[in-house]
Amino acid sequence: MSTAQGARARARIEVTSAIKDEARRQLAAEGAAKLSLRAVARELGMVSSALYRYFPSRDDLLTALIIDAYDSLGEGAETAHAAVVDAGAGPLRRWVAVCEAVRGWALGHPHEYALIYGSPVPGYKAPDTTVPAASRVGLLLIGIVRDAHRSVGVARTPVPAELRPEAERLAADLAPDLPAEVVAALVAAWAQVYGLVGFELFGQFNRVVEDRETFFRHSVSRIAHGVGLVFPEKR
Repeated sequence: MSTAQGARARARIEVTSAIKDEARRQLAAEGAAKLSLRAVARELGMVSSALYRYFPSRDDLLTALIIDAYDSLGEGAETAHAAVVDAGAGPLRRWVAVCEAVRGWALGHPHEYALIYGSPVPGYKAPDTTVPAASRVGLLLIGIVRDAHRSVGVARTPVPAELRPEAERLAADLAPDLPAEVVAALVAAWAQVYGLVGFELFGQFNRVVEDRETFFRHSVSRIAHGVGLVFPEKR
């Protein structure tokens, strides 16, 4: 790459970063539904036509922000998980560490969390390009349960006959090497963990739960038991 090409590439990275930073400020102030390319351009002192060279539409900018948020969340969870693995933690402690990292990230990035797990943005449909980033935390939790299944084993809660076809479909799609009933429990656990985080973040625990950190740790431990991580655990 020539010096001129390198300078252009660096300039594009810097402008792209500035656009996304301003868009995040707008998310915090106005919410995702009111995100406007024209407003972003105005705040940056750009003409709209110049901004469109970086993001052709509002949806393209939203997609970039969503991928960044999922990747940031995933990186935080993976870092927390790696730390407890290095300390010799077993599956239950690994599970709790990932869930606590999700909560910590959400509390530190409330508007970005709302973007990816809050109310849908009217008129926006996330493209398939968001899936790899969105899957990072889920794959991490599946990996923890998979490791337990292969080593010490997991408890299986039977599913009713009417749920068996759906449980088997979920297993085939998400984790064919795990029992269908465990995968069904994993999907429910995913919803429960994010429900706990959302209740805290969006105010539903106000005047209800005071020691939220302890409550969350206990709750996600019980959720892990529902998935089958019920064996004695090093802490």
